[in-house]
Amino acid sequence: MNRIFFIVVLAGVPLSVIGRLLHWPEVIMFAVYCLTIIALAGYMGRATESLAVVAGPRVGGLLNATFGNAVELIISIFALKAGLIGVVLASLTGSVLGNLLLVAGLSFFVGGLKYKRQEFSVYDARHNSGLLIFAVVVAFVIPEIFSMDMDETKTLNLSIGISVILILLYLAALFFKLVTHRGVYKHKTDEAGHDEEAEWSAKKALLILLLATAAVAYVSESLVHTFEAVGERFGWSELFIGVIIVAIVGNAAEHASAIIMAYKNKMNVAVEIAVGSTLQVAMFVAPVLVLISLLFTKKMPLVFTVPELISMITAVLLTISITNDGDTNWFEGATLLAAYLIMGIGFYLL
Repeated sequence: MNRIFFIVVLAGVPLSVIGRLLHWPEVIMFAVYCLTIIALAGYMGRATESLAVVAGPRVGGLLNATFGNAVELIISIFALKAGLIGVVLASLTGSVLGNLLLVAGLSFFVGGLKYKRQEFSVYDARHNSGLLIFAVVVAFVIPEIFSMDMDETKTLNLSIGISVILILLYLAALFFKLVTHRGVYKHKTDEAGHDEEAEWSAKKALLILLLATAAVAYVSESLVHTFEAVGERFGWSELFIGVIIVAIVGNAAEHASAIIMAYKNKMNVAVEIAVGSTLQVAMFVAPVLVLISLLFTKKMPLVFTVPELISMITAVLLTISITNDGDTNWFEGATLLAAYLIMGIGFYLL
């Protein structure tokens, strides 16, 4: 698999540059861009695994989520610049659904096929549950409800205020987990894997992460320009492209890494990637995009459509009910995947 990724990266990156300069058919380039991003995500996953061995599961998972979401942030900024507000909001929805249902679901399912039971920190699970409810059920629902009796200016001001609060609380959550309460809530699986040797040194892993992220950013920017042509060719709506396509491709790094970690029974890292990435999207990426949109002609309020909102709330509640016991198996993974498929069909038919 590593050799295949190497070949795809070696061919995909130059083809992405050449195809864009020579204006090759956008539908063909869409496939090239997607495959290249997924291959680059493989390298990001290996680099993150090395860092997780050196720095521990929390820091490793946080780094993976950050670098993975940096890709989506860049895609969304270019989409905002192009005025594609609907695609950006849909991709944020897709990230939440993809991480909680697809990434976590595949991780639990693949890991569960190898191990009868897989355990992870129940303390982290309960801590993340509260933040998920706050970020999605509270911070995303309030603008939706209050905006019904507000004009566009007041709705945007409300979104800005909520965005600032979300960013501050997210930074406080990182400070809580990594500084003031680091090591306070230990789980027996936190000690596992400490004798394992990292594939790459910390410096090499960080360098590969940075290079891969830079390459993904370039390819992702090109990918945005193919959405309209691909949508017309396959009959995909703007909502479906954002929720399913952009979210899956933009979060390819997390998908690959979390599944690899779960297969190796490193569930703390896998859960930190899936849930931690969701929290980062909801509490940092989304509010940052609201603030960045102020620099463009078309501003983005933090107001989702009703199907997007209901889907995210459902995903949060289902994930909390499954992960709160700190224990999982393949059937729980299959349940999350089934929920993702149901929502995917719904967004396709909208």
